[in-house]
Amino acid sequence: MMSVRQKMVVPANLGSYLSYAAIIGGWFLHAMGLIWLGIILFSALVLFQLVTLPVEFNASSRARALLTQTGMVTAAEGAGVAKVLNAAALTYVAALITSILTLVYYILRFTNVGRSDD
Repeated sequence: MMSVRQKMVVPANLGSYLSYAAIIGGWFLHAMGLIWLGIILFSALVLFQLVTLPVEFNASSRARALLTQTGMVTAAEGAGVAKVLNAAALTYVAALITSILTLVYYILRFTNVGRSDD
């Protein structure tokens, strides 16, 4: 997964920087094509975050094992270290959920789903 993640860095960076500009610019110019380009670019960021999840959980797991194997933490401290490293990995889950909800918002905002003609 790390190699897939590495290949996605450039598209994710483009998505991160250009998506908001495209969405806002499209909204001001009433250009739905530009808005959808922004949504697609933002989707690249969401996909990158999804691919990053297993990489980060693996890194936390390897760090925990390495800290224990090298004697940097005792067995008694191991539970606390595990909690901290798991919490660090879960921040990536929170970021992914936030990005997915933002993507859904953009899609719903700029389509006719849920809108009434009243």
